[in-house]
Amino acid sequence: MNIDLTDTTSSRINSALVQARRATGTPAVGMVLTLVIVTDEGNHYDALRAASEASKEHPSRILVVIKRPGRSPRDRKMARMDAEVRVGGETGTGETVLLRLHGELANHAYSVVLPLLLPDAPVVVWWPEDAPEHPSEDLLGQLAQRRITDAQATEDPVASLGLRAATYTPGDTDLAWTRITPWRSVLAAALDQRHSPITSAIVEGEAYNPSSELLALWLAERLGVPVDRQVSEGPGLTAVRLETADGVICLDRANGSLAELAMPGQPDRHVALQRREMSELIAEELRRLDPDETYESSVKFGVSKLGGVGTLERDAKTAPATQVPPRPPLPTRDPETPSEHVPGSSKNPPQAPTQPPAPTQPPAPKPHPPKAQEQKANGKADK
Repeated sequence: MNIDLTDTTSSRINSALVQARRATGTPAVGMVLTLVIVTDEGNHYDALRAASEASKEHPSRILVVIKRPGRSPRDRKMARMDAEVRVGGETGTGETVLLRLHGELANHAYSVVLPLLLPDAPVVVWWPEDAPEHPSEDLLGQLAQRRITDAQATEDPVASLGLRAATYTPGDTDLAWTRITPWRSVLAAALDQRHSPITSAIVEGEAYNPSSELLALWLAERLGVPVDRQVSEGPGLTAVRLETADGVICLDRANGSLAELAMPGQPDRHVALQRREMSELIAEELRRLDPDETYESSVKFGVSKLGGVGTLERDAKTAPATQVPPRPPLPTRDPETPSEHVPGSSKNPPQAPTQPPAPTQPPAPKPHPPKAQEQKANGKADK
């Protein structure tokens, strides 16, 4: 059932939701959370389709906030909200409300969304594109227990990861991290079978692929070994190689769907590592609403070595602005030798204290001549 409301209010939208539930014969509310999608007119269709597919696993009220501030000064001064209420049909057991905020009201989405939240239910906010710099300080982000961004959808994905690390707040997550969940599972299972020490690792993937960077950070932080990032033609992540004392553990996915796992002393096997749809990524993120500590430690580990904006600014004096400086291997973590200098670390190695220079003594004053000699000298001067 669809109900269109023009120049409406949040109170009328709530009344329309109750009316639609009664008309479909489901007056009880059986939804487990509220999913708020902040997007624009051009991208709302794909985001809503992914959220609707995910709601089959997690029945939820989906609020799609579409901001339309207007182009002319007259349009920007107006404040109007149009809504579309959808219950039943493709929405399944959930509800969907499309909120089109025109003019000045586009800057006050918080006051519109707050009355439409499900009572006593978790809130998740998702920005498919154009996420705020600090999601937890955004007014809509302050309502949520979980805030989802997507570095892959930005102009500079690697720099976006650096921003996510600098502004991280418990409850933040990124779909670039969700995309590598199958890779982390397969690699963890492979390492459980091989107990030989790992000396280094290589992660291959497309250039400026945030998932490749996050996987490299995760390996470097967990294994405590140097990890090198190599650029490939893709699609996405293509291979991970772990150097061990017995040989190389290689997880290679050349075609984007089927991967081959090679381990020393074992026959090669095939693993399903297909590139997942957006609906599967959102459904995975909705399964857990507690802070992801593993994501936090990975995105913050060695983030200055990602080759983003910070590296370009730091090397601006020695490299042209159009040339990207080479990225060194990720730093390693060695908790047994905290005082030893780690290559690539921002901390300088301790240096031996230098001995301060000896203080200079003031020159001794000249001794004055005796009184008798002074008188004799005066007498000669008189003659």
